[in-house]
This record gives sequence, C-alpha cells and structure tokens, in this order.
Amino acid sequence: MTVNKIEASRKKSLGELGELFAIKALVDKGFDRIRNLNDQKMNEPFADLFCEKDNKKYIISVKARNKFQKDGTINPSYNLGSNFRRKAAESQIKHSAEPHWMAIQFDQTSFSIFFGSLSELGEKSAIPIKDCENKMVGEIWEHNKRHYFDFSFYSNRKEDASSVN
Repeated sequence: MTVNKIEASRKKSLGELGELFAIKALVDKGFDRIRNLNDQKMNEPFADLFCEKDNKKYIISVKARNKFQKDGTINPSYNLGSNFRRKAAESQIKHSAEPHWMAIQFDQTSFSIFFGSLSELGEKSAIPIKDCENKMVGEIWEHNKRHYFDFSFYSNRKEDASSVN
C-alpha cells in the first residue's frame, strides 16, 4: 500500500472511531433517536449524526483528530471543512435540526470530547480547542479520559506509529 493510501486509511479510520465515540457520548448524555447520517447517504453535507433531546433536534459534525500534530505541538483547531456554513444551513433545513459540532481529541492513551453549537463559533472557521479547554466555547464532555485501545495505527507521529511493528 502506498504512503498516501495508508494516510487516507488512517484518517478515515480515525474519523470512524470518532463517530463511535460521539455516539457513545450522546447516549451517555441522554440523547435519543441517534442516527449516523452517513449510513443513509455517504458524505452527508456538514452533519455526521442526527439526534434528539428534550424535543430538540440536532445535527452534529464530528471532528476527530490527533491531539498532537506531526511536529509534536498541540493541534490548536479542527477545521469544519469548505463551505461548512452553507452546508450546515442546507442540512439544518433538510433535517429541521440545529447545527452543532463535536470535537474528539485523541492521543496514545486518552481522549477528550468537546460539544457546542455552530452559532457560538461566531466567524471562526474551525473549532478552537484551547478555547474549548478553557470553557470559552462549547462544553467539555470528557477531558483526558483514559481509553484502552492500541492507538498506534491512528497516530500521525512516526514514533507513535512505529510501535505497531
């Protein structure tokens, strides 16, 4: 497999892992009628998940990322993608639901989950992780909680991934 295919596979798998963690977090927070919109239409614009709570409908864009960038610095923000505001508005109409985001930060042994509405990001085009950690944006649902799986494949850092061999 070429390096590009391995990297694409790693990113796709990390996204799928993030969606699983997102669904579990929604269940834990009392949401119901949870649906993975990608099961109905692959690459649904903006939203990955639909759910309800207290008679309110939500569409959620899930962004799962490595806590650290390849150079070892903390990944400061998670981009929401090109034309995300237009896509969110279309999805909002289609599903009669409020657009939200969930940022799931992974490292070798732990994960954090941040959740918020798209409107609270203002003009930002990405989820600002430091602001999330400082409780200036969104809510902290999990912070540096231990996970128990081998993260080597998902890591974007060579020294982490080399432990696979």
